[in-house]
Amino acid sequence: MRIREVGAGALLLECDDGAQVEAWRAELWRQRAAGRLAATEIVPAARTVLLDGLTDPAATATLIAGWPPPPAAGTATGTLVEIPTRYDGPDLEAVAGHWGVPPAEAVRRLTDTEFQVAFAGFAPGFAYLRGLPEGWEVPRLATPRTVVPAGSVALAGPYAGIYPTASPGGWRLVGHTDVTLFDVHREPPALLMPGTRVRLVAR
Repeated sequence: MRIREVGAGALLLECDDGAQVEAWRAELWRQRAAGRLAATEIVPAARTVLLDGLTDPAATATLIAGWPPPPAAGTATGTLVEIPTRYDGPDLEAVAGHWGVPPAEAVRRLTDTEFQVAFAGFAPGFAYLRGLPEGWEVPRLATPRTVVPAGSVALAGPYAGIYPTASPGGWRLVGHTDVTLFDVHREPPALLMPGTRVRLVAR
């Protein structure tokens, strides 16, 4: 893990992979909750963790560098959220074909997988869900759709995700849910936060 100063009040932790990101995300949140770290925002991404709102980034970098590396992210312990999913997406057969299995087996694989929110982005409430085993990566569409319906459950690369609102997108659509992913009147507004465990339950 490498630490870089970003601007006047932020640090960027550059990690080797998503597992190291999750380990540091969990450790930094734990240290902040214990009052040993003052950061307004701690934001994980695919290979980095951003700490923003620091009064003294250099001192914070020295502090973090002195901590032992957090243990590798093992069994996830975050809150479990079950998402009722209708597996009727237009790309389900293509995904099953990519995996070399019938569509029913592809659905079984997805329902048996426990995902975890790695990070958020793209749109408010959109969570990148990791948990697909190695070798199950799914290529994006060659040409993105101009409109993907809200609630679409989709796959791309090593991630699963759910479109919180209608938008363009190139992920493979395998299903749909009526669950509201983002609501400004809810606290927190996003249903799926980093660390949250997720199951895409067939309905």
